[in-house]
Amino acid sequence: MLSLETRIGALALKNPIMPASGTFSEDLADVLDLGALGAHVTKTVTSETRNGNPTPRVCEVRGAMLNSIGIPSKGVAHFLDHVVPFYSQFDVPLIVSISAGTADEFARTCAALDVPGVAGIEVNISCPNLEEDGKAFAMRPSTTEAVMQKVRGATALPLWAKLSPNTGETTEVAQAAEAAGADALVVCNTLLAMAIDVETRRPTLGNLMGGLSGPSLKPIALRMSYQCANAVDIPIIGCGGISTVEDVVEFLIAGATAVQVGTATFIEAGIMERLIADLRAWMQAHGVSSVADLVGSVRDQEAGDGMLLAEGVS
Repeated sequence: MLSLETRIGALALKNPIMPASGTFSEDLADVLDLGALGAHVTKTVTSETRNGNPTPRVCEVRGAMLNSIGIPSKGVAHFLDHVVPFYSQFDVPLIVSISAGTADEFARTCAALDVPGVAGIEVNISCPNLEEDGKAFAMRPSTTEAVMQKVRGATALPLWAKLSPNTGETTEVAQAAEAAGADALVVCNTLLAMAIDVETRRPTLGNLMGGLSGPSLKPIALRMSYQCANAVDIPIIGCGGISTVEDVVEFLIAGATAVQVGTATFIEAGIMERLIADLRAWMQAHGVSSVADLVGSVRDQEAGDGMLLAEGVS
């Protein structure tokens, strides 16, 4: 028997494929079977309405995409009234991505979303901390621990902490999130980047800089997933540049229990459903009976008298 089932803490998923926040909406029901996914991860919600950043908000660069959307949101009240009821028709865990500018606001938003129909909350701690000069919460272990403690005290729902690739303290931040009560880590958000139009000499994004996503991000996200899987005991959800079944399997081998698909959905709207089928076929072809057999199965590469380590190569 072949099983694609996986677990993220207390949550059972029929397969390890789910969307990345900001790249998924109810409209995709027109092009793929939403009931086939392992989980639903919503666009990021904020407590109040937000208009987002100035345009242009998206541009293509070689091997990747830049975006500076600015998290436009209709607020928690609209989300509870209109979005949660839509997803209740599917037998798939609903994970709500949230953003806030302060730890207290994060906690209030979590408490408001602790309602029937919501299976878990993805805490986007990659967003700016207004109490720390706009530096992302996930940049440092101390601010990561502070915000996760606040949200852990506000809800009993499973909490997934979404980490940032812009930190130099990957494992320390991961451990701080775990210590403060995170049930899983999403690794990782976009990488801060920019592009300039050489004809106009102006940045291609209206907000000057934005988040780099797509294939160029994958090696960074994979490295971080491996590091985090070796640093914590909670599940890792790999995210960044996934577009093929080989990408999915690579993240699983590195230690991820599930994966999120983002930018690739803009190119091929039904890609997540295809990846589920491709993963089943890959496992059959390679004699792998369960996703669990792949998770964390990376083999260390001998390099002289050293080994591949969580923090680099010796």
